[in-house]
Amino acid sequence: MTNFSKLFNNDLNVINVGLDSFADSLKEQGVSVASVDWKPHIFSKSPAKFMCEEILSSKFYKEIEKANLKVAEIIQSAQPMIIGIGKAIDDIPGMDNKLFLHAGPPIEWERMSGPLKGAIIGGILYEKMASTVEEAEHLAASGDIKFSPCHHHNTVGPMAGVVTPSMPVWIIKNETYGNQAYATLNEGLGKVLRYGAYSQEVIDKLNWMETVLAPLLKKVIDLKGPIDLKSIIAQALQMGDEVHNRNRAATSLLIREIAAFIIQADASEKDKVDVMNFINSNDHFFLNLSMPASKSVMDSVSGIENTSLVSIMARN
Repeated sequence: MTNFSKLFNNDLNVINVGLDSFADSLKEQGVSVASVDWKPHIFSKSPAKFMCEEILSSKFYKEIEKANLKVAEIIQSAQPMIIGIGKAIDDIPGMDNKLFLHAGPPIEWERMSGPLKGAIIGGILYEKMASTVEEAEHLAASGDIKFSPCHHHNTVGPMAGVVTPSMPVWIIKNETYGNQAYATLNEGLGKVLRYGAYSQEVIDKLNWMETVLAPLLKKVIDLKGPIDLKSIIAQALQMGDEVHNRNRAATSLLIREIAAFIIQADASEKDKVDVMNFINSNDHFFLNLSMPASKSVMDSVSGIENTSLVSIMARN
């Protein structure tokens, strides 16, 4: 047994340097903790300290503070709502038949990561623009398909985050400020496009989502009307979700909102059961709602001068 392995077979004795709150959680678990009262030394003539003092006392800082208060008010009063399910080509601003959206900043095919390339290949196969992987790769590299960041089109995409013209999308509206955001429907875990998988089972699931899941959910929203995402998110946070990687509470709350309307919808019993089972078995289903909900909120503060708040971060 290595010394590293032995570490986990003995009682822990921890020395905590920094915030007391780091030690508190360990103490609650009965771990022996010694806290060291230490802070980084600040030199009296430190350039950083001088700069901070200058900024805090400047007129510009007061403008920042004023702008940040305005931003906070806008964020607090935002009201993201599901208002429908549409189709990317019909509803996403600037979308066209040869445009693929992706997560992150602008990037060319040659520089894309493996999962993003895989998602592009899968998107081409799903759109029936090619019949083989080799044809799809050739088409992706040919320049015939254009690539653009989701962010440039009021859209978000999880992980590889590819949105193609035929994909169904959630339509989220910030009712307070009138702006909208979009996202595809979540595929669940396992072999999925957002992780770069493009096998036939991935394409089959995407086709089912387009032809069964999305139309039924559209009927549900037409029956029920707009769905308040802010309320669901607030409740889910209180139930232990962080509404990104943990979505069980949020997804469960969504099911409560729509279950009765799925039963009422004009669809086959099989489709209703399949849709309920799919959502119930997919804890991440709400992720593709929390993301555009957040975007609809943060887009409403984009462009406000002097604020120090970051309203968008993107990666691929």
